[in-house]
Amino acid sequence: MTGAALGRLPPGWDARDMVVDESAWARPAAALRPYVAHYTGWRQRGVPAVTHRGLPSPYLTLVLTLDDPLVVYAHPDRRQAPGNYDALVGGLHLAPALIAHGGRQSGVQVAVHPLGCRTLFGLPAGELAGLDLDLADLVGGLDAEQLRARLVAAPTWPARFTALDTALLTLARRHDAEVHPDVTHAFRRLLATGGRLPVRRLAGEVGWSPRYLTDRFRLETGLGLKEAARVVRFDRARRRLTPGATLAAVAADTGFYDQAHLAREFRALAGCSPSRWLADEFTFVQVHRAAGEHDERHD
Repeated sequence: MTGAALGRLPPGWDARDMVVDESAWARPAAALRPYVAHYTGWRQRGVPAVTHRGLPSPYLTLVLTLDDPLVVYAHPDRRQAPGNYDALVGGLHLAPALIAHGGRQSGVQVAVHPLGCRTLFGLPAGELAGLDLDLADLVGGLDAEQLRARLVAAPTWPARFTALDTALLTLARRHDAEVHPDVTHAFRRLLATGGRLPVRRLAGEVGWSPRYLTDRFRLETGLGLKEAARVVRFDRARRRLTPGATLAAVAADTGFYDQAHLAREFRALAGCSPSRWLADEFTFVQVHRAAGEHDERHD
């Protein structure tokens, strides 16, 4: 964990004058790892107000706030009305969500495997593609409220992550969900190869035609194989993009043809240039960098 800790304040200071910027990262309990990649917790106060872009990722996003609601004023599907969320589940998408960050936010984010969506929420991730939903719509209002209440009451990040383990294991026991093993194989291979595996070769590995595998993959995850590979490459690149990194080096390391190719993908998937993203969101990059450093392959 990093950040400022509140202790005894100097004379004349007020707790509201303190800048708090802390984060924590953890893997879930072993029984959850087929369904959840990692947890990221953050607490920020007194940091610059920015517009946060929720970028395309190989994982569904579950966010549970610890104080103020998450204010989403533009969803990946722009037809969806803006909203405020105490607990949000977001499906896979190809456009950014725009989230208001007024300088104070605290919460926990869960990276949910698309192929674990059936087990945790009782439906394929394909039905959530491009959407942001209230967690209560998927698991029921009482369960969502109780989970968030446990997180708010927990005194430490490890305690919050343990509460998440307990709640998600309970959800996993409710659904007898199966995903075709060839779809599972395709998803894992895309992650393991950083999205560089050609679709035709991947289809040959499972003995299906490229079109049939793509159709089955899209129904299960919400993205086609080429779209998913594109998101995997982009996600790896943006996690390695820091103020000290060069676009050319990041592009070469993550499977893009060149710097211009990466810049085009950034504009297409993030809605801005890489430099603009860094300028607007480096406070967020530091928080979510914890997940990227520990989850380089996205288990």
